[in-house]
Amino acid sequence: MEIVSAAEAASGWSWAQTTALTVPVIALLGVYITYTLNQRAVRRERRSKTFAEALTAVEEYLEMPYRIRRRPDLPEARRELTDEVSSILARMAFHQAWLQIEASSVAGPYATLVATARAEAGVQMSVAWLQAPITSDSGMNLGTAYSRERSNAAKTACITAMCRHL
Repeated sequence: MEIVSAAEAASGWSWAQTTALTVPVIALLGVYITYTLNQRAVRRERRSKTFAEALTAVEEYLEMPYRIRRRPDLPEARRELTDEVSSILARMAFHQAWLQIEASSVAGPYATLVATARAEAGVQMSVAWLQAPITSDSGMNLGTAYSRERSNAAKTACITAMCRHL
């Protein structure tokens, strides 16, 4: 025989019923919190990867003066390099548009980085095209690096904005 308190008997509600309702609510709350935290982590990872891809496009553009300078003396090499520059410019434009849509607080610093890289590496590419193609292994070592001072400063500011947005 079950012992029931007078209050339970009067209300028709028992501790067993309270427990039966409380346990699933707590379990659902735990599932919801876990799901929310997992989704947040997935979004952060996706943003991080996209930001890294955007920075990679700029880095590839900044490397083009070296690739142009080290080109072989072949007409197809010139075509491949100009096609690659065009492809990189298109990727940087894609990332600029994506950031304006998805991460507007990062779009400005990224646009500044792209403009700075284009100004800095653009001049360097023009100079590299004027150099004679390399015809020996010893010519592959250029001896001096192209300046990236302004691009590196713009990249640091852009990375700072990206980190804040994550």
